[in-house]
Amino acid sequence: MIVCVCNNISDREIRQAVDLGISSVAELHKELGVGTMCGKCVSYAREVLNEHLDSKTTITEVRRMPQTA
Repeated sequence: MIVCVCNNISDREIRQAVDLGISSVAELHKELGVGTMCGKCVSYAREVLNEHLDSKTTITEVRRMPQTA
């Protein structure tokens, strides 16, 4: 689905950008051009960004379980 009509930016492109390390609307603005024209897309772009960030699982600790014989 197109999120930013002015710059033809899709939700898929926003999710790919998040996968590559983008984590804020300001970064989307700088790297993809989201919100650089009319600005009507910013709230939906933020929603797509946050949903994708929330869906990513981050492993913060690995604990080795003892093996039983």
